[in-house]
Amino acid sequence: MEFQKDNTFFTGRLKSVSYAFKGALKLISTEHSVMVQFSIGILMSIAGFYFGISKTEWLFQTLAIGLVMSIEGLNTAVEKIADFIHPNYHERIGFIKDIAAGAVFFAALTAVAIGLIIYVPLFL
Repeated sequence: MEFQKDNTFFTGRLKSVSYAFKGALKLISTEHSVMVQFSIGILMSIAGFYFGISKTEWLFQTLAIGLVMSIEGLNTAVEKIADFIHPNYHERIGFIKDIAAGAVFFAALTAVAIGLIIYVPLFL
């Protein structure tokens, strides 16, 4: 099956958005780590409404959730590509996967720091 590129501005962008939406749904519905991160994002959003956080706090919280979800998606893509290229364990593939997981770790630490800065004062 051959795909033809749609060169028209509107329909081409619409197709791009639909592919991105399908990819997001695949991530959320098939990848357990993304399911966990998405659930945490939902809980933090509920907490934001409950505590009435400020507009600035919403901006940082939304950015943190988006950062973690995005990096988690890229990590998943790296893992899938690596598994496709070399399905059996290989030291170099493991190294690549560890680096991608490390990126998620940094994003998650950043999100935790932002969450603590926003919510700890509300409990004190």
